[in-house]
Amino acid sequence: MNAESRRKIEMGARALEFCRAHPDTEPGTASVEARLEQLLARANEVASAQREGLIHARAATARKADLRRAMLDVPIAHLAEVGEVAASEEHELGKTFRFKPGASTLLAFRTAARGMASAAAVHQEVLARHGLSASVMAEFGQLLDQFDAAVALGNDGRTAHIGATRELRTVAQQIVQTVRVMDGRNRQRFAEDARLLGSWLGASRVLGRRRPGATDEPVTTEGPPPPGGDVRPAA
Repeated sequence: MNAESRRKIEMGARALEFCRAHPDTEPGTASVEARLEQLLARANEVASAQREGLIHARAATARKADLRRAMLDVPIAHLAEVGEVAASEEHELGKTFRFKPGASTLLAFRTAARGMASAAAVHQEVLARHGLSASVMAEFGQLLDQFDAAVALGNDGRTAHIGATRELRTVAQQIVQTVRVMDGRNRQRFAEDARLLGSWLGASRVLGRRRPGATDEPVTTEGPPPPGGDVRPAA
C-alpha cells in the first residue's frame, strides 16, 4: 500500500474509534460516521485485492523463470542437438533450432520458443529420423502452455494491483474529506474540554514521516498548522 494512502486510512480508523468512544447526539453525525465506517471497510477490501494482485504477479515472475530454465535445459537443448545432426540432410535445420542469443527477455524467449516448436512440427519427419524424441516434444508443448498461463497470471496480477492502488488513493482522500466534515462539530463539542479536544486533534491528524532533528510531536503531511497552534486534519 502507498505510504500516503496508508497514513490517511490509519487516521480515519483513529477518528472513527474516537467518535465511537465519544458518541454524539446530533442525527447528522451518525450518517457521517456510517460513511467513514463504510470507507474504511472498502479500504480494507481494496488493500486485500492489491496485495493479492502483487502476490500473483510475483508468483508468475518466479514461475516463468523456472519454466524458462526447464525448457532451455531439456527440450530446447534436445532440439538444438537434433537440428545439428539433421543439418546433414537439410542444411537450414542446423540454424533453425539454435536458440537466438538475443532472446533475453521473457517476451523474446516466449516468441523464440514458440517458433522452435512450430518449426519442429513442420520438420517432424526429418527430425524424427535423426533422433527427435516425441515425449520431449510433448513436454515442450506442455511447458509452453504453462508459460503462457504464467504470463496471463502475471498480467492479471499487475492489472489488479494497479487498479487497487488507484482506488486506494481515491478512498483514502474520501476518508480525509469525511473526517474534515466531522472536525467542525467535534471542535464545537469539545471547545471547553482541552483534554478531549486535544485527543480529537491527535486522532484526526495524518501523521508524516519523522525528519532528522524532529521532536516526538507528530506532524501533518499537508503544510504548517494555522495560527494559534491548532492543527486541522490534513487533506
